[in-house]
Amino acid sequence: MSSDSCAYCDEGAALDAFGIKIAELPASKLVLFKEQSHKGRVIVASNHHVSEMVDLSEEERNAFIADVNLVAQALHAAFAPDKINYGAYGDTGHHLHMHLVPKYANDSFEWGTTFAMNPDRVYFDQNQYKEIADAIVTNLKH
Repeated sequence: MSSDSCAYCDEGAALDAFGIKIAELPASKLVLFKEQSHKGRVIVASNHHVSEMVDLSEEERNAFIADVNLVAQALHAAFAPDKINYGAYGDTGHHLHMHLVPKYANDSFEWGTTFAMNPDRVYFDQNQYKEIADAIVTNLKH
């Protein structure tokens, strides 16, 4: 991958390596994270190739955050997590995106701690990913 390519913009092999695009939202795209140690973990990636929220106009930033909220509501409706952790990182990847990581109190894995970026523990087959994606998309109310 060249230095100017972007997994979220290109939507090719680089994105396929870690995620599955499951929806287009008003200001972003929704990506199911393939590593599912936390059932329902997704990424909300801005439609704008910017590094920081401050690089968006107020209207664009509000629309992005509205998408994050919409997805959080869908995750709560689909999976009833006890908490959703939100992470916006990207020291080396310069495309604004936010990880939404459902956490479950009855699952001792990382409950009460910060989630690992990729614990490399839980992967599914296509049918299982489709079930999770369908549960999320069905609950998107925009």
